[in-house]
Amino acid sequence: MTKLIRSSILAGIAIGFAGFGFLASGVQSEAYGPVVGAILFCFGLLTVVGYKLSLYTGTAGFIRKGEVGMLCVVLLGNIFGCLCAAMLSRVSPMDIQGAAQNILELRLKTGAWRCGLLGIGCGFMMTTSVKFARENNYLPLLFAVPLFIVCGFTHCVADAFYYLCIPVAFLKAHAWQILGVYVCIVLGNLIGCNLYRIVLHREQYD
Repeated sequence: MTKLIRSSILAGIAIGFAGFGFLASGVQSEAYGPVVGAILFCFGLLTVVGYKLSLYTGTAGFIRKGEVGMLCVVLLGNIFGCLCAAMLSRVSPMDIQGAAQNILELRLKTGAWRCGLLGIGCGFMMTTSVKFARENNYLPLLFAVPLFIVCGFTHCVADAFYYLCIPVAFLKAHAWQILGVYVCIVLGNLIGCNLYRIVLHREQYD
């Protein structure tokens, strides 16, 4: 269990750093930043796959019966790792907090159930890219990460980083609404990660 927790935390840090790069690129260049940031975000998942870390969206599509508790531990570890990475936004000279708040405001405007539906697309892409990466084929991963960002699909670990970068006062003012959106994203990712198994009626990946 200790190994799982440490692995989950480091995975959260990796995704947090990738999210930081995404926000920073947007701050520095409004025209090209989002596209560059989407590509740079690949660092997070490449790190997770390379070190074989435990990431919620890299694990949810491969769990077996009785492993839901383990998946919850992974998510909590990921969130804590994101918190560690988010601390850097407090000392950065760039307006990382403002960029993160823009994302959260868009999530709140979109609404919980729609964010959850968008999370399905992200979950499917993540499980598919991890499946191929496990077979030493990293090309789908390099496309999937920028694709889900460009599409506006929601990723619960990346969103955890964004939310934790935002000023505490804003989080407190919208706490319940944010929680509702986040829970829907987590569930949407879970469904998307298992979409392959649901549609093809497979209990686990071959």
